[in-house]
Amino acid sequence: MMEKENNSIHNSAFALLPWVIPTVFIILWTVISETGLIPTYLLPHPVEIGKAGYTYIFRNPGDAPFAGRFLNDAGASLIRVCSGFAVAVILGIPLGIISGRLASVRKLMSTTINALRAVPGISWLPLAMIWFGIGIKTTIFLVALAAFFPIYLNAAAGARQISPLLLQAGAMMGVNRLRGTFAILLPGAMPHIMTGLRLGLGISWAYLVLGELTGVPNGLGAVIMDARMLGRIDIIVVGIIIIAVMGRAGDQLLKTSLRFCFKSARRMS
Repeated sequence: MMEKENNSIHNSAFALLPWVIPTVFIILWTVISETGLIPTYLLPHPVEIGKAGYTYIFRNPGDAPFAGRFLNDAGASLIRVCSGFAVAVILGIPLGIISGRLASVRKLMSTTINALRAVPGISWLPLAMIWFGIGIKTTIFLVALAAFFPIYLNAAAGARQISPLLLQAGAMMGVNRLRGTFAILLPGAMPHIMTGLRLGLGISWAYLVLGELTGVPNGLGAVIMDARMLGRIDIIVVGIIIIAVMGRAGDQLLKTSLRFCFKSARRMS
C-alpha cells in the first residue's frame, strides 16, 4: 500500500516537472513588474498581458484594437505552416532515405544541400517575394525550405545507420525491397526521422513569422508586426506566447500521430 502511494506521489511530481520553469518565470516576471525594475513600456505586467490576450482572443471584433482577431490569425497561420511543413515532409523523407542508402545519391546531393542550408532564411525572403509576391505562397516557400533540411538530414542519417545485414536477412526470408523499406528500414530509422520532423516543425513556426512580416493582412506574425507599428508591446508578447503554445501543441500532436501510425514510434519515450 505504501509503495503504491509513493509511486503515485512520484508520478504526480514527475507530471508537474514541465510546469516548473514556466511557473518560476511568471513569478520572477511578476516580481520584476511589481518592483519596477523594468519599465512597463519595455515589459508590461503579466496582468496587462492577460487582459490584452483576453481582448485579442475573446472580445468581439471592433470592440478594441486587435479585438477578436485570434481565430482568423491562427487559422491563416496554421494553413501556412501545415502546407509548408507538408511539402518539406513529402520531399525530405524520401530523398533522405534514398540518400542515406545510396552513396552515389548522397555524393550527388551533399554539396548542394549543405551549401543551401548555410544560407540564412532571411536571404531568401526578397527572392521569394519577387517569385511569389506577398501572401501565402511566399510563406509556404520559406516554411518548406526551412523545414526540409532537418527532415532530410535526419532521415538520411537514420537510413544510413541501418545495418545491411538486417536487409539481407529480410531478403533471405522472402521480404522484397518495398516491404523491407516499410518493415525494416523505416522502423529502424524512426528515431532519427521523428527527431527531424520535430525539428522541422519547430523551425516551420519561426519561418512562418518571417513570411508573415512581409505585409500579409492576417496571421500571428502579421499581428506582431501591426502591434510593433502601434507600439503595443502587450500584443507582441501575446502573439509570442500564442505561437509558443501552438508550437508546443503541434509538437505533441505530431508525436501522438506518429505513435498512432507507427509501432516503432510507440516504443520511443
